[in-house]
Amino acid sequence: MDKLYWLDQIKLQDRPKVGEKAFYLSRIRQRGYPVVPGFVVPEEVLRLFLETLNSSESLVANLPNSSLHLDVANWRQLQQMAGCLRQEITHAIVPPQWVEKILLAAREWQTNYLIFRPSLALGNTTNRVRNTSGLLDATFCPCDETAIAHTLKHTWGQLFRARSLLYWQRMGVNLQEVNLAILVQPVQNAIASGLLSANSSGWKIEATWGLGLALTQGEVVPDTYHIQQETGIVLERHLGHKMVAYRLDSSVLPHSEASLLENTCVGAYLVEEAHQQQYALAEESLQQIINLGHQLESELGKSFTLEWVIAQENETTHLDITQVSTPQSAIPNLQFIKGVGAGRGRVTANAYVVNNSQKPENLPEGLILVVPAITPDWLPLLQKAVGIVTVQGGVTSHAAILARELGIPAVVNVADATLLIPHGERLLIDGDRGEVYLLRDELPTESQSQPAITASFPPIVNKQMPIIATQLLVNLSQPNLIEQVQNLPVDGIGLLRSELMLLPLLQGQHPNFWLLEGRQSELLEQWTQLIIQFARAFTPRPVFYRTLDWRSHELSANSSQSAPQSALGDRGTFSYVRNSSVFELELSAIANAQKAGYDNLHLLLPFVRSVPEFSFCRQKAEQFGLTQVPQFQLWIMAEVPSVLFLLPEYVKAGVAGISIGTNDLTQLLLGVDREQGDITKVLNERHPAVMAAISQLIQMSKTAGIPCSICGQAPAIHPEIIDELVQWGITSISVEPEAVERTYQAIARAEQRIILAAARRQIGGSG
Repeated sequence: MDKLYWLDQIKLQDRPKVGEKAFYLSRIRQRGYPVVPGFVVPEEVLRLFLETLNSSESLVANLPNSSLHLDVANWRQLQQMAGCLRQEITHAIVPPQWVEKILLAAREWQTNYLIFRPSLALGNTTNRVRNTSGLLDATFCPCDETAIAHTLKHTWGQLFRARSLLYWQRMGVNLQEVNLAILVQPVQNAIASGLLSANSSGWKIEATWGLGLALTQGEVVPDTYHIQQETGIVLERHLGHKMVAYRLDSSVLPHSEASLLENTCVGAYLVEEAHQQQYALAEESLQQIINLGHQLESELGKSFTLEWVIAQENETTHLDITQVSTPQSAIPNLQFIKGVGAGRGRVTANAYVVNNSQKPENLPEGLILVVPAITPDWLPLLQKAVGIVTVQGGVTSHAAILARELGIPAVVNVADATLLIPHGERLLIDGDRGEVYLLRDELPTESQSQPAITASFPPIVNKQMPIIATQLLVNLSQPNLIEQVQNLPVDGIGLLRSELMLLPLLQGQHPNFWLLEGRQSELLEQWTQLIIQFARAFTPRPVFYRTLDWRSHELSANSSQSAPQSALGDRGTFSYVRNSSVFELELSAIANAQKAGYDNLHLLLPFVRSVPEFSFCRQKAEQFGLTQVPQFQLWIMAEVPSVLFLLPEYVKAGVAGISIGTNDLTQLLLGVDREQGDITKVLNERHPAVMAAISQLIQMSKTAGIPCSICGQAPAIHPEIIDELVQWGITSISVEPEAVERTYQAIARAEQRIILAAARRQIGGSG
């Protein structure tokens, strides 16, 4: 036995090893729900155990590699065969090192009792098997070596009970297709236990005293509550008949008075008459269960079943989940994977899976791209995709940014997606909820027939929309989106990403290659035409062109960089100082666009680390005549934290404005990589340190008398911070096209609140 699988660490690829019950419990425990801790003895341990049965006459020794053929119509033969199989397992010896490993793990809980819960996974047979509920039973066990070894064999032996063998054979299932894992958890006496059954027509809660055995074995009529799902209101309640209950440590009753189970650690007792006339659930506990059900709806959907217990520890009661099941687990052709929603919308299409970081030569149109990660040079391929799924990345990763600009759904940070999703698999991805569904078979669902989507940003201006004072700008890079985006209610382009604009033209080659091959004039002409397309479409509205900001590893053909790759790369204005040839060509293209009559172009310098770097770039801009156009402004991105200390010096050196890049500012302030989705869920733009830095930059800009914009992903991803940005005095906010409408509305609400607050203060002062 190589390892135990702890609920806190189970991943999606472990699902066949740990079974459905353990998998679903791990899924919700890892999301912070009150699931009792536990670990899983994986299904392979049973197979190893069967292989240790050395007798040549063993009935089960070859079961992993063969099917067991029985005449299930012959009940006597079935009973005899089942008895022989279980007896053979019971008399076998479990390797002591296995028992010791389980015991050592269980002792971490400092508990006297354990429960062993069978957890099944059924290979490729699930289209025939719909429900295995009640087929195998949980077993209570004292926490000692002898009991653990006995309970392991008892649980494994249930697979070969007569009713199990009958079920598998009638379902056409070979035993080697049945994976039986065991979930081991600590257990303590319960005040009450029961079920929550949820569906779209309403909820039903059932409750009884003590452990849940009396309910599952049908020995009581439980208390019943009918709940209105939307509101949580209790519509009806019925007192049950609860004469019998179960508890741990049966030594409290003589054997003659107790209904003892395996290992004699659980016994039945008669419920006092006064308690029989009471509901098992206190009102506070009832509300806890209802609230928990509402929380789980976001994880499990409208239909699910929840088993729960209410236990007491140190005079404090607590609610724990012991089992959860959903229609998804009963309908295996719809497999669910959770990630992080990064690009809004839903789309159904076939998967195109790339198992390594090498960019494919081509991508057929209309597919969902499933890849480990995406760098900016993937952009030409993404224009053919209708959706994106990545293993790595957070909401500010390159995959997320590109998806939002292209207007296609994306789910990032999907663990092992390239391993779990077969190439060509039919997928439904939901970028709003961060969910990926594997549609194994044709399902009669509305989403199945949903056509592939394309980017669409309809105009939202109407007479009812209020005028806003804060400028709303748009982030853009793709010429094919200009026609749609120019009709949006935006005041210009706040971030024209030059590297993404240029990628389709470069065809994977770094601009240095064009220069080395003597194709400078050709590149300059096409570069100029691209810039003019944006300037023409938005004139007289401003276009803030951000100069090239490639890290050394982000363009696969960029072999011109001889220095070792680093986390930050040779990027931003420092790279212009080291080698200015490409930067000078870029300035020439902008100068050509100015000469063509477009005076709405401004320059935005990326990743500026020092004042001398800025001064170098300003001198170059003057050298190429950009500053001769009166309207021209030279801005910097405020994304390196040193700008918090140096902004007055930058202004003295000629900075006309700043644009806060929250993506880089966040990762540099907090020490997180934007591609690390798990970390950025917690450490993101809403962190107090980041918000304080943004506030400080706005205030410093106001003091210096220069405009301050924000063009990172923060306002689009977290629109709730727009209130604070407007209150602090941000002059403009720039977002992806898909976020324009909700950002416009958020700005309008924020400004109206400020006006209302000022009016109230004035009325209060005059009174």
